[in-house]
Amino acid sequence: MVAHARCQGHLRAKGLSHGGLHHLQPGVGRPEGRWVPCRPGHCHGEGTKDLVVKAQVLAGGRGKGTFEGGLKGGVKIVFSPEEAKDISSKMIGKKLFTKQTGEKGRICNQVFICERRYPRREYYFAITMERSFQGPVLIGSSQGGVNIEDVAAENPDAIIKEPIDIVEGIKKEQAVRLAQKMGFPPNLVDEAAENMIKLYNLFLKYDATMIEINPMVEDASGVVMCMDAKINFDSNSAYRQKKIFDMQDWTQEDERDRDAAKADLNYIGLDGNIGCLVNGAGLAMATMDIIKLHGGTPANFLDVGGGATVQQVTEAFKLITSDKKVLAILVNIFGGIMRCDVIAQGIVMAVKDLDLKIPIVVRLQGTRVDDAKALITASGLKILACDDLDEAAKMVVKLSEIVSLAKQAQVDVKFQLPI
Repeated sequence: MVAHARCQGHLRAKGLSHGGLHHLQPGVGRPEGRWVPCRPGHCHGEGTKDLVVKAQVLAGGRGKGTFEGGLKGGVKIVFSPEEAKDISSKMIGKKLFTKQTGEKGRICNQVFICERRYPRREYYFAITMERSFQGPVLIGSSQGGVNIEDVAAENPDAIIKEPIDIVEGIKKEQAVRLAQKMGFPPNLVDEAAENMIKLYNLFLKYDATMIEINPMVEDASGVVMCMDAKINFDSNSAYRQKKIFDMQDWTQEDERDRDAAKADLNYIGLDGNIGCLVNGAGLAMATMDIIKLHGGTPANFLDVGGGATVQQVTEAFKLITSDKKVLAILVNIFGGIMRCDVIAQGIVMAVKDLDLKIPIVVRLQGTRVDDAKALITASGLKILACDDLDEAAKMVVKLSEIVSLAKQAQVDVKFQLPI
């Protein structure tokens, strides 16, 4: 799991707004600017009349997005502080809809107003962890300012990779070599390399899993600048990167993700109609696979972990059923560290508290499984127990199909447990 932030662009970590990349790593070249939160009346220029106003929403494709008020584009060039104020007022407090946000959109609570720079050349630069290199890798391309996925698909040779030994660290000659291959002019190769080294130091210092600069540019004045950045942070480092994770802006997150984080659950919403509650990420992936195998579509990834409490299981059911697309639920628990009877108590409590009407198929194996089955039986609730995972998956897929057909026919359906 990762937490995301966007500097000079989208920001999930609020504190980054007081200096962006420079706040995290002094010396990285970037346009001068400031964030304007909530009240567009605070807009003003940065000593120039040529400005850029950027909506601060955590989604790509802002430039081609549309605000709910009708304004086209989340990145606008303006020519006076007054125009910046007017454009900001049409962004702040409004939802921006892009290809990545979908129909829900993302609320814009602040804008970033910066000086306008005039790039002569645009490049792509990123640092990420690469399994094939068993460590970090620098990625560069002469084709920046565009969708890098399209570049990789159409011209793979345009993507250059420079693996870094994480023990030895980055060497100046590696950064210089990459800058040269990316096409930086000879007089700017060292400056580009210095920026890359500083970004790599940021990558390590803050436990990032990815830093993406798109574009990194040579501007008209002959300076190397990072015009936009996206940073992913490893959530496993939250205990030692408290300042970073305290910056997280939950207004930019799905409500379910926020609720899952509060309950200490690993949850990812998907597009299907079969809710999944599983312990262990590997088993959760296998459960989703077997649902797909039998013709169903999972509505979520949800790992309750090995130490879940009754309350967490109840919260997990709340998360699953908050998705109105869910027509059936499959619980698949292998009780090793996790006790099956705790899961059973949580299931019973959730079904009663939430007054669930959709079918629930439960497959339990392992620690205290007999106690768990006894609890479910004694509850008198219509919870379908199944010992075999394959049969459980077939059952939940069939039940979801029945509920779907009933909804389409606008009829109610009730389930009776076999005697």
